[in-house]
Amino acid sequence: MTTTEFDFVIAGAGSAGCVLANRLSADSANKVLLLEAGPKDNSVLVRMPAGVGSLLTKPNKYNWGFETEGVAALNNRKDFWPRGKGLGGSSSINGMVYIRGHARDYDHWRQLGMEGWSFADVLPYFKRSETNETGADDFHGGDGPLHVSNALKSSPIFQVLIDAGKQAGYKVTPDFNGAQQEGFGFFQLTIKNGRRWNTSTAYLQPALTRQNLKVEVEALITRVIIEDGRAVGIEYRQNGQLHQVRARREVILSCGAIGTPQVLMLSGIGDAEYLRRFDIPVVADLPGVGQNLQDHLDVNIQYTCTQPVTLYAQVSSPLKMARIGAQYVFLGSGPGRSQGLEAGAFIKSRPELDAPDLQLHLINAPFSDHGRKQLKMHAFGLHMCALRPESRGHIGLKSAAPEDRPLIQPNSLAAENDLRTLRDAVKIARKIMAQPAFDPYRGEELNPGAAATTDADIDSFIRRTAITIYHPVGTAKMGNDRLAVVDSQLRVRGVKSLRVVDASIMPTLVGGNTNAPAIMIGEKAADMILGKSPLPPEHRAVAEDKSERFAAAR
Repeated sequence: MTTTEFDFVIAGAGSAGCVLANRLSADSANKVLLLEAGPKDNSVLVRMPAGVGSLLTKPNKYNWGFETEGVAALNNRKDFWPRGKGLGGSSSINGMVYIRGHARDYDHWRQLGMEGWSFADVLPYFKRSETNETGADDFHGGDGPLHVSNALKSSPIFQVLIDAGKQAGYKVTPDFNGAQQEGFGFFQLTIKNGRRWNTSTAYLQPALTRQNLKVEVEALITRVIIEDGRAVGIEYRQNGQLHQVRARREVILSCGAIGTPQVLMLSGIGDAEYLRRFDIPVVADLPGVGQNLQDHLDVNIQYTCTQPVTLYAQVSSPLKMARIGAQYVFLGSGPGRSQGLEAGAFIKSRPELDAPDLQLHLINAPFSDHGRKQLKMHAFGLHMCALRPESRGHIGLKSAAPEDRPLIQPNSLAAENDLRTLRDAVKIARKIMAQPAFDPYRGEELNPGAAATTDADIDSFIRRTAITIYHPVGTAKMGNDRLAVVDSQLRVRGVKSLRVVDASIMPTLVGGNTNAPAIMIGEKAADMILGKSPLPPEHRAVAEDKSERFAAAR
């Protein structure tokens, strides 16, 4: 066993971990080690936006390909949970949609007692991370590492969705990350010049020339080394050999909402009674480790398309898909530059709500079930997810062996209101699809089908087909209650020199995609770790109602 020493040891080179590696190593006096269980992100499938379909559909070297336990409310189905594995983490396999969530998601965190996490506090860190294609303004950055571009508008079907939303009486918004999230519009994407701009490209690659930063791939974390109540290093397995590295200042876990609680529990940090079942010596009795799991559940209604404006023509055979790859690699052009997901909406399922509780996105392809099922025809799907689920699940252990997959039980739809919200979403989606804008394109409703008319029919469809939309958070939550794992500075309670910096620290799930928030968390945490003063809050007037009812509803 070999042992070396660094100032900071970061476990996990995902969305937050790559940010930390860059920011902490910017000072040449800091010796930083970044450990990643997966490989380098040098595949064309990672680089090419259209590669998302191949990366998400099955376990591969860039995708952990987790599977949940059977979920009672989903007919005891086991759901497939893709998570990124390799440099860039899930930013290397995601749909590249850049969404921060609603401003009041963060104000709610502050109302829960998390000082420094209101929207005014986090906005400067979102801006610091970003170079927006349209330039800097009150809500966007203009010189950050993460490039954010506007949708290509690669098919007329995306504009049709926006037109239909307007015809159905909904707002249109020019910027989901600006003054008004609510409405229909085009997404912003983490793509630059037709290339996926993951956190490895944005943050890690520019820092690799620094002599004080070392990166190890194919390094599976086995435990945090804790001595006398202080985290002093990490143990990991690489190429069949066990290694230990020491941290003079801090150990930082950035293994994500699934990996981080697993590593904590393997290290003796978690519910003491639970850990004893696996003969793991207890270091810190923190019953909240692995609890509070939240995720966005997704349902998809599908229609045939009467015009050849979907991706079916490009993906209908392996040969055609190979041609897309070749055109992209050798010419930098063609359908490979788009991920087929360019427009959507944030809307309310009920008018009395204070913020949108539904996210819609149009998939310009004949796919379902994580892309693993393909229709042999031109078709598109309108996906809907409930943004603020009340259901809570958990991450557990199946054994004390680090190589074994963790137990994932999301408890989806355990709360009756979550089913009600998705039921309403299906009805709303049908209303939108019935608008005149879709008349030239809308064919037969394939899923759930025109015969599904009653609430019972819709509920049955949801239970048969609902899947994750890849936004698990909350399993090492920030807070002050008995289930809190970290404080507002992201320090693990009861263990010195150990922090968690990833989406697992979110006390509640934000109303949107989670990649941009994870990057923001990395940016904000870097200042905390380095002892810097936080960036000054930016109080911006937003167009939407800021009543206190939103917090009460959470």
